[in-house]
Amino acid sequence: MKLEFLGTGSGVPGKFRNVACTALRLLDECNSVWLFDCGEGTQQQILRSNLKPRKINKIFITHLHGDHIFGLPGLLSSRSFQGGNTPLTIYGPKGIKKYVCVSLGVSQTKLAYHINFVELTKPGKIMENNKFTVYMDTLDHGITSFGYRVVEHDHPGQLLVNKLKRDHVPSGPIYGQLKQGKTVQLKDGRKINGKDYLGPSVKGRIIAILGDTRKNNHSYGLAKNADVLVHESTFAAEDSKLAHDYYHSTNVQAAELAKRAHVKRLILTHISARYTGHMNRVLQKQAQKVFRNTRVVNDFDMINVPFNKHDYVISKK
Repeated sequence: MKLEFLGTGSGVPGKFRNVACTALRLLDECNSVWLFDCGEGTQQQILRSNLKPRKINKIFITHLHGDHIFGLPGLLSSRSFQGGNTPLTIYGPKGIKKYVCVSLGVSQTKLAYHINFVELTKPGKIMENNKFTVYMDTLDHGITSFGYRVVEHDHPGQLLVNKLKRDHVPSGPIYGQLKQGKTVQLKDGRKINGKDYLGPSVKGRIIAILGDTRKNNHSYGLAKNADVLVHESTFAAEDSKLAHDYYHSTNVQAAELAKRAHVKRLILTHISARYTGHMNRVLQKQAQKVFRNTRVVNDFDMINVPFNKHDYVISKK
């Protein structure tokens, strides 16, 4: 599980930061990539990464401001041209279906795959498969805006092979059944319960990705105990009035949430163009005074989200 930041700026594209898009790379877990928002130029950013558009099968839109959706029509079209023929699901506020369909219709774009639209109206569970459950809650941005919480299901414990050998359980396909916790009968008549030969389960990871918002109560539930919280940081602490007036957050407000919600790592993104050069370091240091494990990310930064909280690694492409 990795997070790759394809756009970390706010409002309009800049020389050093493109507008919002975060990719959750689940290639090892389910051979797919999920996008969170898709600002203008996202497909250009993808060209500079090793992501394959055909691997993208879910897109979660936080809200309908242009810097979060203007890249959708182009990406959806290119996905079709580049061999993507499997269905894709777009989750987002009411209106996202109309925006996409009108854009593709006016340009007479024909796709080689089907798009499923899930327009969200109620907070709670919005998706579940055999590996992940995704939750949504509303934020405070002056327009309908969502935050998403991705919860990985717990992994079964390791098969205790040494214990099986001590109990003279022969190896072979039977080990696979025991790994699944099934009860099997051996040739000598013994019945073996797989649960008796499994180590402790491994707790799944939690990623919280919040859309644009000012300080609000719902953010806590989305962020609680997350391995990684991705939070906007449009303004610095000294610009808190601007943040409130424009329905955004400061770096320190995000850090206060991370501390209160007991997250393991805070990632600050959606940085205003007014903060360039050394100001990025200032933003990070201000937040670190409240929550030490904070990082301001740049475009193409990638963070590995391991099971062991001490193994976080951020790298550049």
